[in-house]
Amino acid sequence: MLNKLRPALARVLEPAGRALARTPLTPNEITVIGTAGVSAGALTLFPTGHLFIGAVVCAIFVLADMLDGALARIKGTSGKFGAFLDSTLDRVADAAIFGGLACYLVLHPSGHNRALAAVALFCLVAGALVSYAKARAQGLGLRCDVGIAERPERMVIGLTAAGLSGLGVPYVLPVGLWLLAVVSAITFGQRVLAVRRAAATDAAGGDPDDWS
Repeated sequence: MLNKLRPALARVLEPAGRALARTPLTPNEITVIGTAGVSAGALTLFPTGHLFIGAVVCAIFVLADMLDGALARIKGTSGKFGAFLDSTLDRVADAAIFGGLACYLVLHPSGHNRALAAVALFCLVAGALVSYAKARAQGLGLRCDVGIAERPERMVIGLTAAGLSGLGVPYVLPVGLWLLAVVSAITFGQRVLAVRRAAATDAAGGDPDDWS
């Protein structure tokens, strides 16, 4: 859904990418810095109850991590390892965000809610499954670019809920995490069905209605 905004976002990030191109930084280093910033912010600020500033820090580094693609295009250094590193470290950042929220919900007095901590961990696992389904499908030569909640949507929902909760908005964190759990599960199901359909079409020589 939000991926439709990527061309506009790329144009916004282009000036920053050109500025970075004049430095020794490489796209892979930007990826590592972005992931390190998200992980440090999430794992130090969320468990200690600093949800708003933690969400802001994570959002800043998530946006900074998007600069790696712009920098790679400008420097002409795009490659398979860069794509692999970016996707892999995205999973690390996701784990830090939802792991940090789970720690807050278990350890911090103001957020003590073990059931909601389990929902946060479900969001982490479901998000990883959504990404794995796409990667595995691509490895098999099949497409499954479908789903109502890809990573950008999941980041917006999760970080917005955490940030607003940190500002004292009641019930927003439970609502956000439950919503995220539901849409992540739906997205995973959509991708499984899309791959099943694509595999059946391929096996039937192009008949999209053969699901055997």
